[in-house]
Amino acid sequence: MLTEQRQLAILEDLQRSGRVLAREQAERLGVSEDTIRRDLRELSSRGALQRVHGGALPVSPALANLARRSDIAVDEKRQLGRHAASLVADGQLVFVDGGTSALAMVMQLPATLRATVATHSPVIAAALIEHPTVEVLMLGGRLFKHSGVAVGAAVAEAVQALRADCFFLGVTGVEAQFGLSTGDAEEARVKALLMASAAETVLMASSDKLGKVSPYRIAPLSALSTLLVTPQADAAQLQALQRPGLEIVTVA
Repeated sequence: MLTEQRQLAILEDLQRSGRVLAREQAERLGVSEDTIRRDLRELSSRGALQRVHGGALPVSPALANLARRSDIAVDEKRQLGRHAASLVADGQLVFVDGGTSALAMVMQLPATLRATVATHSPVIAAALIEHPTVEVLMLGGRLFKHSGVAVGAAVAEAVQALRADCFFLGVTGVEAQFGLSTGDAEEARVKALLMASAAETVLMASSDKLGKVSPYRIAPLSALSTLLVTPQADAAQLQALQRPGLEIVTVA
């Protein structure tokens, strides 16, 4: 079997099963594990999959830049945002992540809500300019243009000076073993700090992110309080994500 044929077979199996193991692929395709590992490295370098210990997982489409992500799962993000917005109560201080799901959330906050939103996203802050009774705290630093959020030491210092009631988190991947992940190391660090500085964390996860991984781990699933998903979510993937203490809510 030619290299291209073998790699195509690996990708087809990955699409079917959601995970491939080097050992199993070597047996299935009649080659050595070293050959399969080379294939996985090459496919990973092309962005076709995400390598993990012993094999590979699907790469998240949410690794695209902010402009491209705005066209992915639009209806799902609106559903998730509507439910997330309903969870914010008067008098609360909440952290809101950057990203398209978070933007859908803040645009649906009730006009009468009296709360404080702290965010490291200028896009999220700008969306709240016209809200009459929501105070906005900007957590500034170096702008990571790919995701439209601030990162770095200044953000970390600002986050650690606050204690939020809730953090509304966005990720590019959520997977049973690897946990919560994103595509940039500094961005992952900021998200982890926001989680640590909040009483609870709510993740808004459109179906394209379930079972996917990105290169940088934010936290394990056990650090998450609530996972919001839509009816489009795959039942088997949700079953794999079940954990004691994690509430999975399917929003309408």
